[in-house]
Order: sequence, then structure tokens, then C-alpha cells
Amino acid sequence: MELFLNATSPYARVVRIVVLEKGLSHAVTLRCCDPWADDAPLLAVNPVGRVPALVTDEGVTLSESSLIAQYLDSVGNGDSLLPPSRLSETLHLAGLGQGLMDAAFTTVIARKHQGKEADDTVLGRRRRRAIERTLDQLEREVNDTALPVATALGEIVVTVALDYLSFRLPDLDWSRSRSQLREWRDHVARRESFQRTAFM
Repeated sequence: MELFLNATSPYARVVRIVVLEKGLSHAVTLRCCDPWADDAPLLAVNPVGRVPALVTDEGVTLSESSLIAQYLDSVGNGDSLLPPSRLSETLHLAGLGQGLMDAAFTTVIARKHQGKEADDTVLGRRRRRAIERTLDQLEREVNDTALPVATALGEIVVTVALDYLSFRLPDLDWSRSRSQLREWRDHVARRESFQRTAFM
């Protein structure tokens, strides 16, 4: 299998963590590319030009991180990252993390092309409210539960989203007033898969 990715993409990092967690490093070749430069090899497998994109051993291209993660979970080793016993909880967390990631990513792109004044547009303010509300909900939810003993897709997506906020939007300082969420994130991020894929 081949995984087309960019080192700073939070979506690609989710998939890289899944690859490691499912023991598939030997089966997946990483292909770094620049999706913003209309990278020809990437466009050849994914005309949308987005990462990550996974080409399976059968030559089928899968796109969108959550769909790639589901596929890798089905072909990899070990416990499922979508455990049936807590599937709704896992998908709930993954949805919150995906929404947080999307709002953060579009904020970064808007700032890149429009400057920080993008934050003061109608869409910019809406993204900021979405980020703050989601962070507050996550703080409440993790405060009501014990630290996770196993890592499922929900924990992966939320933790990557939080790390992306710290990496690209440090001015938001999400952890300053959310000590429970910070502790939860630190607990999940101790895993080797997170350490090996950390944003640089």
C-alpha cells in the first residue's frame, strides 16, 4: 500500500497513527507530497488533490482520513480502533475531533491567504466560536470519565486535533483554562504512535 501525505497535515497524521497502531508500518509506503503544488503523483491517484490518499494493494485509492482509518482497522492487527462495545462513544469523540480539526485547519488556511484579518470575517468568527464550544464540551466530557485505558479512533482524532491547535494556532492557548482536557491529551499522547508522528 502507498500513503500519500504531507508531514504537517492533521488528517494525514491520524492515518499515520492508525498505521502504527494496527501494525501496518511494513505494509504501507509513505509518499510525501505537496498538495498545494498540484503534485502530479498525488493528482494521478486522487484528482481532488487532497491528502491523505491511500492506494491499496489492489490499486484502489481511498481518500478522507476517517474512511482510510476504517479500512486500515479492518486489515490490520490487534484490537479494533472502532470497538463494538463502545462504538457510539468512539464515533461521537471522532466527530468532535474532526469538527475541531476542520475549524482549525480552515482557520490556518484563511490566515495563510488573507492574513490574520481573516479571523474578523463572519466565517472567521464562526470558526472561532466552533473551536471554543468544542473545546469546552470536550473539557466537560473528559472531566466526567476516567482516563482511557485503550486508544480508539475517537481518542486519536481528538488528540491530533488538539496537537494541531497547539502547533498551528498557539495564540488560542486552548489548554490554559482546560486542565482536565490537557491531562487527558497528555495521557493519550504518551503512546509511541503519537510520539513518532509528532508535528515538527
